[in-house]
Amino acid sequence: MKRPYVICHMLPSIDGRIVTKNWELGPDGTREYERTAATFDADAWIIGRISMEPYAGKARVPRRKSREPIARTDFIAKSDAKSYAIAIDPSGKLTWRSNAIDDEHVITILTESVSDDYLAFLQSKGVSYLFGGKTRINLGKTLEKLRAKFGIRKLLLEGGGKINGSFLEADLIDELSILVGPIADGGIGTPTLFDAKKGKGPARNLKLLSIEKRKGDLVWLRYKVKR
Repeated sequence: MKRPYVICHMLPSIDGRIVTKNWELGPDGTREYERTAATFDADAWIIGRISMEPYAGKARVPRRKSREPIARTDFIAKSDAKSYAIAIDPSGKLTWRSNAIDDEHVITILTESVSDDYLAFLQSKGVSYLFGGKTRINLGKTLEKLRAKFGIRKLLLEGGGKINGSFLEADLIDELSILVGPIADGGIGTPTLFDAKKGKGPARNLKLLSIEKRKGDLVWLRYKVKR
């Protein structure tokens, strides 16, 4: 493929909710999530801006002294990392303290609407960035860039409901890896695995690959997306 193989790896409740802060999963939940993720030997993982904020940290974006415009071309600070952490941040709101998360090189996906000050800030931090579109992110073209420029062949999608829903709607998910937590959440209005759009959603048919009971009463389900 011209793009990476995408595996959506998530830990939802039995009713598909994904906000875990009020759950009592215990240490087994986190450990099993990380263990199962590691089995895929992925080259990178990708999430949205809100989910990435705790990892990015806080830094100041200074105003540039130069007023020369910065060309809207991709900036590759490092292309030979063992693993990559990727953020979808269309408006350029993440203020990175570093260009790495646990030795994983950071790539951020922007639109061309971001400011020159922000691009200069990313370059000074050594954060790689790709442009996914002028005002909106084209996920298909972005994935092709990730494959071509960084050699990413397998990508874990671990986003919130909107990011996951966007990938589902664009038919860019190849496999689902779902660790179902022993929780009935019952919340209304909180994110679910896939929040694509109101009304009739972009339904995809799946083929079951495996079922496995894991520690902490979790169940690991793997599906292939039928095409």
